[in-house]
Amino acid sequence: MTNFNVNDSINPVAHLSLPQTRRRRHSSVGKFDLGDTSVRALHSIPSRKVKDAQAEDLNRIISKEATDEDVLRKLWVSLKILGSRHTWVPPLLLLAFLRLVYWLSNNYTASNPLHAFFDLSYEVPGSNPPMYGKGLKDLVFVFHMMIFFTFFREFVMQVVLKPLSGWVGLTKRGKKQRFMEQSYSIVYYGITSPLGLYIMYHTPMWFFKTAEFYKEYPHLSHQYLFKLYYLGQAGFWAQQSAVLMLQLEKPRKDYKELVYHHIVTMLLIGLSYRFHFTWIGLAVYITMDVSDFFLASSKTLNYLDSAFTTPFFITFIVVWFYARHYLNIKILISVLTEFRTVGPFELNWEKQYYKCSISEPIVFTLIFLLQLVNIYWSVLVIRIGYRYILLDIRRDERSDDESTEEEEDKEDEKERLKEELKQKSG
Repeated sequence: MTNFNVNDSINPVAHLSLPQTRRRRHSSVGKFDLGDTSVRALHSIPSRKVKDAQAEDLNRIISKEATDEDVLRKLWVSLKILGSRHTWVPPLLLLAFLRLVYWLSNNYTASNPLHAFFDLSYEVPGSNPPMYGKGLKDLVFVFHMMIFFTFFREFVMQVVLKPLSGWVGLTKRGKKQRFMEQSYSIVYYGITSPLGLYIMYHTPMWFFKTAEFYKEYPHLSHQYLFKLYYLGQAGFWAQQSAVLMLQLEKPRKDYKELVYHHIVTMLLIGLSYRFHFTWIGLAVYITMDVSDFFLASSKTLNYLDSAFTTPFFITFIVVWFYARHYLNIKILISVLTEFRTVGPFELNWEKQYYKCSISEPIVFTLIFLLQLVNIYWSVLVIRIGYRYILLDIRRDERSDDESTEEEEDKEDEKERLKEELKQKSG
């Protein structure tokens, strides 16, 4: 859910009337390493050496006689280069191919194995409105959402946000990358936050009425939109976790905390879905997404040197502590006070009743572990907010991210000079 680094001070906007005196490199609103709004895109991962090696392979094949084997190899290398330059293409091609196979099968029912990949499974017969149960086929749909979000993230960042970053005046690669990451987070959380609230609004638990979590337990089935939202979020987090765990990107300073956060989050998602605590899961989803939206917005406004940076950052702090602490602690208290007393409290495998003395400490522990990492990040928020709002400190300790930006910029400059030398020598 978000990304702050305390070694990033905040450049106040009190001097916006004198932008020429403002040293933008020292502003840290945009360098908060908290949570998951700064997971790098796949297109930023491949090194220039890898791309150069692919180009050399293609040139070597082209220089040979064009046998059928050479043509196929040329096509394969060309596709690899295309996928490296435009990382949204491979997942799109995979989804398009599977969709084509599904369409050509002329069987769009649950009996088609691909049906579970593209649509929700386990519709309850005769239900009105249609309700959907749970089962192993849901994992197939989650895998589909993982591929979809891989495509969607890369497409939005490369096709929409990359040109936009130049249009708003950002020139350095590091700044552009951070702007794109946060802008994508605004897009994603700007969709999931109101959608989650909309779904909650149409349930008895609006607005965070915790007793409703347990009154109608177990929640064995859900309406289409609820289940789509829940599994879609699961796919998003699984995709983020895969990128993180495979270390496809350079680990950031708080890598261990981020791994811890993803493990707890995936356990919460998986266990809440399997053991029918999805109404609690919906509430936790909302608290995380809303705060992440304001975090990403604050960071993006800072990159743009906007006059709204300060008020939006203050709003973010309020939303962060309300959602990440007040509401989450409210949920924790409900586990201690209402979990046993509201609704059935028994272990019955046949009826799928799992709200019992075994699950109670597990539910509490997982939400509490999530609260611990939120407390860790909140300490960083308080430290930066204190220095920013009360002390009006401009100078900042250099963050890992800022150092990485400068290294990338230097690498780009070296490569540009090499290209110029090659052209001159040629």
